[in-house]
Amino acid sequence: MLTPENRLAILMHGGIRGQFGKTGLGLLRYSRNPIVAVIDRECAGESLPELTGIPRAVPIVASVQEALAYQPDTLVIGIAPSGGQLPPEQWQEVRVAVMAGLNLVNGLHTRMADHPDLQPLLHGCQWIWDVRQEPPNLSIGTGKARHLPCTRVLTVGTDMAVGKMTVSLEMHRACLAIGMRSRFLATGQTGIMIEGTGIPLDAVRVDYASGAVEQFVCELAQDADIIHIEGQGALTNPASTATLPLLRGAQPTHLILVHRAGQTHIRTFPDVPIAPLPEVIRIYEQVAAMGGAFYPSKVVAIALNTAHLSEDEAHAAIAQAEDETGLPCTDPVRFGAGRLLQAIKDEG
Repeated sequence: MLTPENRLAILMHGGIRGQFGKTGLGLLRYSRNPIVAVIDRECAGESLPELTGIPRAVPIVASVQEALAYQPDTLVIGIAPSGGQLPPEQWQEVRVAVMAGLNLVNGLHTRMADHPDLQPLLHGCQWIWDVRQEPPNLSIGTGKARHLPCTRVLTVGTDMAVGKMTVSLEMHRACLAIGMRSRFLATGQTGIMIEGTGIPLDAVRVDYASGAVEQFVCELAQDADIIHIEGQGALTNPASTATLPLLRGAQPTHLILVHRAGQTHIRTFPDVPIAPLPEVIRIYEQVAAMGGAFYPSKVVAIALNTAHLSEDEAHAAIAQAEDETGLPCTDPVRFGAGRLLQAIKDEG
């Protein structure tokens, strides 16, 4: 597991400009670890802040071999290619890193700690952390989180990969800045790498998924005024399985709906439309209160992902979302999370 002292190099071939770099970009934005190099042959030599808008001056190099000059001690796989399998040329980069003595952080479904190509290369205190592992001693969900006194805020989305983790982290940081006892529950590999702990929800057997969420929420609640639960998936996406266990296990007191401005269809299923935001809100609230078994949580605000828009276009999209839903809306990365936190406070 990472410590704050580990010096990271992030493997991101094709991930800065491509669609599979969410893990690396999340670490670059939020990790407290020193990140000494980003490895992306397509962008080598370019400016990371100019390419991503992330104010972190990290050199971009073309290979692991070049990254070694910056003295990392750990390689993080920062991409999530389709199917979770590394292409052969990137697998070779991993081998180079391990042979050079680097630790390895792996967020893919494929386990690497006991992989026959890597295990013999390990020596001394060198380690491989496979993040997507089911936690031990899980049980089924019981709904008991609804009795907790703390505020529980779950981000839900109109699609996968719209920014739910980012929104939860921005709200968590804003709460810490004003002295609240705030905790962040990571539920995916990137969040776990950033926070150091959490639930890799898509690695948990479905019968225990809501129980895993419930267990971690109850543990965090012991010293928290507010818990920010990282959303996963979307009820609107036909491939998603993670949102319902989060609703059941966390029993959220408040929901924040996350949407990419202007998106009208599921990204990976272009024949599946996204319903108007008021309809999406209605569905989430009905599911959250189904049969009286769940906490009757409400969507209290909209978090809009406007990274692809100019600032004027972002303000216009936010105003449109507010008109459409009657709820406060903002892009917390661009404009801060204050409006979202105020909406939570106003709802009580």
